[in-house]
Amino acid sequence: MLGLSRRHYYEHRNRANAHHAAGRAANDAHGGSRGGGGRSAESPADIPAKGWKDILLRVWDEQSKDNVSMLAAGVAYYGLLAIFPAVAALVSIYGLVADPALIENQLSQMGGLLPPEALSIVSDQARKVVTTPSQGLGFGLIFGLLLTLWSASRGTNSLVTALNIAYGEQETRGIIHLALLSMALTIAGLLFVIVAMVMIVAVPAAINIIGLQDTPIGWIASLARWPILAVAIILGLAVFYRYAPDRREPQWRWVSWGSATATLVWLLGSLGFSIYVSNFGSYNETYGSVGAVVVLLLWFNLTSYVVLLGAELNAEIEHQTARDTTDRDGRPARPLGQRDAYVADTVGERKAG
Repeated sequence: MLGLSRRHYYEHRNRANAHHAAGRAANDAHGGSRGGGGRSAESPADIPAKGWKDILLRVWDEQSKDNVSMLAAGVAYYGLLAIFPAVAALVSIYGLVADPALIENQLSQMGGLLPPEALSIVSDQARKVVTTPSQGLGFGLIFGLLLTLWSASRGTNSLVTALNIAYGEQETRGIIHLALLSMALTIAGLLFVIVAMVMIVAVPAAINIIGLQDTPIGWIASLARWPILAVAIILGLAVFYRYAPDRREPQWRWVSWGSATATLVWLLGSLGFSIYVSNFGSYNETYGSVGAVVVLLLWFNLTSYVVLLGAELNAEIEHQTARDTTDRDGRPARPLGQRDAYVADTVGERKAG
C-alpha cells in the first residue's frame, strides 16, 4: 500500500550515508530551504498560499493512494466491535467516582452530535451495565475492567495502524510495546469521554444550583462549554497524531492544524449526519431491526475518515518544509534523511503551477 517513494525511503533507512545523501538530493530537487512555497517554513503559519495549494492537492492524491476510505471502514468496523466493551469500561470507571446511573442522562446530552439510533444503542448498553449488580472495587471488577479495556484497545490499535499509513510509516515496534501504547491511548480516550460528559452535564447543573440559569452569565457559561469541548477534542487528536505513528514525534505545532481541521469537520459532519438521519434517513425501513447498528457504523465511518484525513493533512504540511519538524529534545535540528520520520525526511513534490 506504500508508494514507490516510501519503499525507497525504507530501503535506505538503516544506512546512514545513503539516508543523508537521499535527503540532500531531495532537498536540492525541491528547492531546499531557499525554495518558495514554504520550503523554509518553521511552522505551518509560515507557509504561503502557494504552499497550501501544494499541500491540499497532495492531500487529495494521498487520501486516494492510501485508500483512506477503506482504512476508515476498517477502523469503523473495529470501533463497532470495541464500543460495547468500551461502554462497559466507561461505566465501570465512572462508577468509581460518581453514580453510574447518571451516565444515561449524560449520554442524552450528546443527541445533537450522535444520531438518535446510534445513541440508543450506546444508552441501552450503558443501562445494562448500570443495572448489573456491582461487585465493588474487588479483583473481579479489576479483572473485568482490564478485559474490557483490552478488547476496546483493539479498536485503538486499528487506528494506530491507519495513522502509520497516513504518515508513510512502517510498524517496527514490538507486540508488547504496541499493546501497551494502544492500552494507554484507550484509557486516555475513556477518561477524556468521562470528563467531557461530566462537563456537559455538570455546568448546567451548577448554573441551576447557583441560580444563574436566567442571567447573561449563566447563558454564557452554558454556551462556553461547547467551545471548551472542541478545544479538548483538538488536544486529544493532537496527542494521537503525535504519539500513535511509529516515527520520531513531530513538534506540537505540526499536528495542531490537522487536529483543528478534523475537529471542525467532524463536529459539522456529525451534526449534519444526525439531522439527515432524523429527518430524511430510512435505515430502519431498509435494514429492519439492525438499522440502528448500520447508523452507528456509518457514524463511526464518518468519524474515522475525518480523523485519518486530519492525519493526511498534518503529514503533507510537514512534507512541505525542508526544516526539521521533529521533536528536537533541546538538540540542534537534524538534516534531511536523519530524522526517523518519512514526511520529515523528505520534501513533498510541488503541485501548484
